[in-house]
Amino acid sequence: MSVLEASTGIAVIDAGEMPQRRRRRMRLWRVLPPVGVFALIVGGWYTISYYVLDESRRFLLPPPHQIIDVGFLDPINFQNLMRGLWLTTEVALLGLAIAIVIGVAGAVVMSQARWLELSLYPWAVILQTIPVLALVPLIALWTGFGFQSRLLVCVLIALFPIIANTLFGLQSADAGLRDLFRLHGAGRFTRLFKLLFPASLPAMFAGFRISAGLSVIGALVGDLFFKQGEPGLGILIDVYRSRLQTEQMYAAVLLASLLGIAVFLFFGWLGRRVVGKWYQAGRG
Repeated sequence: MSVLEASTGIAVIDAGEMPQRRRRRMRLWRVLPPVGVFALIVGGWYTISYYVLDESRRFLLPPPHQIIDVGFLDPINFQNLMRGLWLTTEVALLGLAIAIVIGVAGAVVMSQARWLELSLYPWAVILQTIPVLALVPLIALWTGFGFQSRLLVCVLIALFPIIANTLFGLQSADAGLRDLFRLHGAGRFTRLFKLLFPASLPAMFAGFRISAGLSVIGALVGDLFFKQGEPGLGILIDVYRSRLQTEQMYAAVLLASLLGIAVFLFFGWLGRRVVGKWYQAGRG
C-alpha cells in the first residue's frame, strides 16, 4: 500500500491497469451475448422437445443430448458423418477457390473499361438470378452426376458476391489518388497493383466471407441433386430424412453449420490479418 493510500484510505489504481481492465470488459461483453442467446435456444429446444411435443412425436425435434449421443458418440454414425464432412469440405473449398479466381479476374477485367462492365456485369447478374434448380438438368447433361457437377453448382452459387464486392472495391479507390498516379505517368498495371487492389481489399474480403458460407450451401445443394458417388453431408441428410433417423439428420445439419461458420471465421481472420491494421487506422 502506498503512502497516499494509507493517508487517504482510497485505493490508487495504476494507470496501466485501466486499458487492461477495459479490454477484459470488452472481451466479456463480446462473449456473453452470444452465449446467452445460445442458452436461450437450448432451453427453448428442450422445452419444445419435452413439454410441447408428445412422446410419439418427439422424433421431430429430439433433445440436444440425444442428438449428440446418437449422432456423434455412436462410432458407426460418427464415421459416416466424418466421411460426409470430408467430401463436403473438399467440394466447398475447391468450389470457393475456383469462384475466387474467376470472380476476382472478372471484376478486374470489368474495372478496366466502362464498356467492359456494361457488357459483362448484366450477365453476372443474370447468372445469379437463375434458380439453380433450373440449371440442374443442363449440368447433369454436361458433366454427369458426380463430383464435377457438385463442384459446378458450388461455383455458381458462390461466384456473384465475389464479383460484385471486388468490382465495388476496385471502383472505390480515391479519385485524387487516381489523378496523382496518372500525373506521375503510372501505367495501367502499376495503378492496378499499387492503388486499386489495396483499396479493394476490404470489400474483396467481405465478398469472400459471404461466398464462404454460400460455398457450403452449394456443396450441400449439389449433394441433394446429384446423388451418385461417395455421399457428402447433403446426401446423408436426405437419407436420414427418408429413414426418419432424425438424430443423425440433425447431427449432419449441425456439422454443415459448423463447417460454414469455420470457413466464414477463417476469411474474417485472414481479412483482419491482411487489411485490418491499416484499414482501421484509415477509418479512424
